[in-house]
Amino acid sequence: MLLRLPTSLSEARRCLAEGAVPVGGATLVWAQWQRDGFPEQAMSLRRLPEATVVDGETLGAAVLLHQIDDRVPEVLRRAAASIGTGAVRRTATVGGNIVGSTLRCLLPPALVLDARATVMDGDGTYEAELAEVVAKRPLMLGIRWRRPLVSAYRKAPGDVGGPPPLVVATAVHAEQDGGRRLFTAVRDGDDVVGGSVPATADPGRVLDALEGTALGRLPVETRDVVRREVTDILGRADG
Repeated sequence: MLLRLPTSLSEARRCLAEGAVPVGGATLVWAQWQRDGFPEQAMSLRRLPEATVVDGETLGAAVLLHQIDDRVPEVLRRAAASIGTGAVRRTATVGGNIVGSTLRCLLPPALVLDARATVMDGDGTYEAELAEVVAKRPLMLGIRWRRPLVSAYRKAPGDVGGPPPLVVATAVHAEQDGGRRLFTAVRDGDDVVGGSVPATADPGRVLDALEGTALGRLPVETRDVVRREVTDILGRADG
């Protein structure tokens, strides 16, 4: 297998056109390749500047999970730190987790940050909704988001080999009109659902409004956890 390491967007597009298979840390595909055969060409973005950036509003797809630090919002940092073992986090990438993984631990944080993905195809780069990225699995270069006022992440304990543990991500954002908006996203089993409502001064009204979103269709015990997390983040936003 030939591993190609483009250093520019034009070179990366050429690799795609020539049939190179995008790969990050290969933590999700190595066993499959050993079983089914290796592709003739693979492409890593780890030398592409647009895919390796880390700052307060951008995270590249080729960034390794252990490289995610306090430059990014708390919700993303805590999510990355909870994924796998230290060895996995030193190999697995942001793009692999969001696009390639069925667990997608970084997806709920990205949703509550109101993030959009930068993706690339044969014609160039463009922005896409995260739902489109998860469904169509294009080559993702990174994500960009709005900086929140506060954010938080909760991952329930889980058993190795068991079902995916419950994840609840929350964030409060400032609105242009001077108000605030609460974003909440939940991974319950294999599904990720989210919703956003105005973050008014009355926590009870906020919680009632969330019941009218997709979150209101979650199981009762899951909604109880969401209510606790939302109450906590609203208190932090007011503190």
